Amino acid sequence: MRSFGTEGRVRPEHHYIVPRTEEITDFISRVKNGKYIVLFAPRQTGKTTFFRLALEALVTKDPTYFPIQLDFQTMRNAAPVTFYDRLHYQINMQIESVFQKRGEVLSDTLAQFLENTQLTDDFSMMVFFRRLVGMLNRDLQNQGFASTKVVLLIDEFDGIPQTVVSDFLYSLRQIYLSDEIPCPHSVGIVGVKSIAQLDYDRSVSPFNIQDEFRLPNFTLEQVRELLSQYTDEVGQTFEPEVVESIHKETAGQPVLVNGLARILTENLDIPKTESITIAHFLKAHIQLVRGRNVNIQHLTTNIRRDRRFERILMDIMSYEDGLDFNLWDPHIDELATYGVIKEDADGMCQIANPIYLYCIMQAFKPTMNGLEQEYHHEDNIDGFQGYLTATGQIDMERLLDNFRDFIARAGFKILQVPDTPQESVGRHLLLTYLDLFARSVGGALFFETETERGRMDLLITHEREKYIVETKIWRGDIRYQMGKKQLAAYLKLESETQGYYVVFDHRRTPEPRIETETIEGVRLRSYVIPVVQEQPSAQ
Repeated sequence: MRSFGTEGRVRPEHHYIVPRTEEITDFISRVKNGKYIVLFAPRQTGKTTFFRLALEALVTKDPTYFPIQLDFQTMRNAAPVTFYDRLHYQINMQIESVFQKRGEVLSDTLAQFLENTQLTDDFSMMVFFRRLVGMLNRDLQNQGFASTKVVLLIDEFDGIPQTVVSDFLYSLRQIYLSDEIPCPHSVGIVGVKSIAQLDYDRSVSPFNIQDEFRLPNFTLEQVRELLSQYTDEVGQTFEPEVVESIHKETAGQPVLVNGLARILTENLDIPKTESITIAHFLKAHIQLVRGRNVNIQHLTTNIRRDRRFERILMDIMSYEDGLDFNLWDPHIDELATYGVIKEDADGMCQIANPIYLYCIMQAFKPTMNGLEQEYHHEDNIDGFQGYLTATGQIDMERLLDNFRDFIARAGFKILQVPDTPQESVGRHLLLTYLDLFARSVGGALFFETETERGRMDLLITHEREKYIVETKIWRGDIRYQMGKKQLAAYLKLESETQGYYVVFDHRRTPEPRIETETIEGVRLRSYVIPVVQEQPSAQ
């Protein structure tokens, strides 16, 4: 039985796979036109799997295309002579592999040519390819094939040694612009960092012939198609809400989609005779974001490398005017390279998906903030259990009233929360408070998906009920009132009749508020919570 692939290359014989028919058609068209195609995207987005499947589809339809697939992953620290020696070895192995797959044997002439050739630099590589196409033509034309078109696919291209990258790219460019029969006919370059980010002499671009290829995340329909393959094979169905939630929470990011699907179909031990429900999804979501996941570990490792990343990410989530998606800024460029942020429809920065947003907040909030003992008033002997009603529902008003009182009780101590930017401290504390509450009562906390700039929507689920809390930073009364209307409209869209609005006021003379009102048929409970700006003088 196949499974949902989350590690390494996804293979159709072993894994459920999104066909990406339109994208493959686009890729094949570019190859046939002799394009030099580049795809740079974050790790675990399916780019290597896509290119290999597309190349296989091309060769299946037209065997005159001859694929040579290379990988530069282990070459980063190689000296130039070692790099070209390994390059020669990989090319030879790939040529032999293609002949074996076709049930053919290399001629003695071609075998001797491959064995006797030495690659020592970019010029010898260029000469080698020019001679190779003639050798392949003689071998394959004897077997009834037309003129051979070599397609070179280079994976992990940014592993190329810095000492050879410029000359290597110049040679590919010269082949592309040559009047002779080009070999390779087409080139596919796959990596994480773009050519512009590689360290070569930028005075002249050595590779201005590239044709950039963008591989989008899965659409909702593609997620539905992926999961239906499992249903057709096993018989177990997914409730429609589960499919939609997987797509919303991941924004279609391939490894996250497959990760949630794998947890649902393998880790949770749901009987195959039962449908997979939204309750199952919530458990899978918790397991994904709180477990050991390679993709999320890469994410958090990358964003922790530089404390300036935290400031940028907090600004993206705080400012309603948005933060310009300016790739000339090295930190924004790096966050985009890692797949942490993306450009929204208005050209502003956006966190890539809600799961990443949750993990970013968890990564930056302290495990212990030192204020946990002050969460409850000394008269509260029931702890968080005291905020459940007799019927098992959450009394959100009392829970948030207590949070407001906790901030007041803590006073300047919130400024002592370790490693937390001052403007983020209120949101960090609310996240920690609600997360601890949700886990204490058997619920779950995660981020709602459809958020606008400057707002962060927290969603608590408990006993199949959900409670939405929107948080913002105070930006004036006009925006405060506008935020209420936006939240009311959003709640109606989600078929919810009640919501909660928490705004943190960082001004030196804040105006605390607590309001309950009905807007467009939706009941809102709003809080403006002052955040202390400085520790009082010891005098």
